[in-house]
Amino acid sequence: MIIEILLALIVGILAGCFTGLMPGIHINLIASLLLVSLGFLSGIPPIALAVFIVSMSITHTFIDFIPSIFLGAPEEDTFLSILPGHKMLKQGHGFQAVVFTLYGSLFALPIIIIFTPLFIFFLPNLFNYIKLSIPFILLFISTYSILREKNILLSLIVFLLSGFLGFASFNLPIKDPLLPLLSGLFGFSSLIISLKNKTKIKKQIISPISKIRMKKSEFLKALSASLFSAPLCSFLPGISSGHAALIGSEIIPQKNKGFLFLTGSINTIIMALSFVTLYSIKKSRSGSAVAIQEILNQVTLQHLVIIISSSIIAGIISFFIGIKLARLFALYLNKINYKKLTIFVMLFLLAINIIFSNFLGVLIFITSSALGIFTILSNSRRINMMGALIIPVIIYYLTFP
Repeated sequence: MIIEILLALIVGILAGCFTGLMPGIHINLIASLLLVSLGFLSGIPPIALAVFIVSMSITHTFIDFIPSIFLGAPEEDTFLSILPGHKMLKQGHGFQAVVFTLYGSLFALPIIIIFTPLFIFFLPNLFNYIKLSIPFILLFISTYSILREKNILLSLIVFLLSGFLGFASFNLPIKDPLLPLLSGLFGFSSLIISLKNKTKIKKQIISPISKIRMKKSEFLKALSASLFSAPLCSFLPGISSGHAALIGSEIIPQKNKGFLFLTGSINTIIMALSFVTLYSIKKSRSGSAVAIQEILNQVTLQHLVIIISSSIIAGIISFFIGIKLARLFALYLNKINYKKLTIFVMLFLLAINIIFSNFLGVLIFITSSALGIFTILSNSRRINMMGALIIPVIIYYLTFP
């Protein structure tokens, strides 16, 4: 059993590197493919399959900032990193930008250990108390985000259009609706704009890790924002890492380095605590948690100990892998044709949507890409497009309280 778990941990880390580096290949897709293949994997212990999902998911949260910052191809958990990340990239500091997100993810690991027992003992009662208020909490967070915009009406339109598109996606016969929806909203649209603007990448400066630091005050602000917002948002459905980062940065203002640290930290914390939430209140708050629930049927305390231990080990290993990969990206990015690379990634996103989806899925992909382009060109923050997830959740909780 131990050998199977260790092998699952290693293979999961490798899979997480793949999903993290390949825009559009989300861990939810790999998890879905694994669930479809369960009949062929009957000889593998369920806990080993669960460890594979966990290590892949945690590794993904470390690595997925690399394409987000270097290629401008974010996912729903990394799109907020584009602004400070690309700003540093254009200055030749893309490697440093990724390292700050990796620092955030690394410091998330002890936070996960601290909050795990708190979630186990206090979350069930807390969730029962606020369960009926969830749609109104989501509505409040969304309203606050919209009111922070310069053009409130435009942001509201983006939020509502995204919500309608998300609701339609989840109610159409599409196998994996998140793939065309999110890869269009946050991936393909960004790449088109990058291609249109003829982005040129400056030669990157690869500083020694020991010299990549932030001020103590910036670090404490970023860490405090992570401690406040990530656990709070980790058990609320429809609330992404982006919303948690927005809430944290609104309460405790961040500079570029601190914000990158914050987004990295929150990304990892929310993913890991979604597994604790699954054990504590039997609710799935991520695609990975859904897959684990399907595999294990019921998550026991012993399962949770293995899951959290795997998360910590995978996180530590992923930090060093992330450093190596970011260094390679920084070293070779300016030596390749960025325009051709962008076109390749765009064709890749289109191909996987055609392969893994149907005609309706491709239609959603095209529509969501158009909405993403409109949002970027209108200078509305892309967090408003998270209405694609929030509005369906609000409708669900109001319909089935």
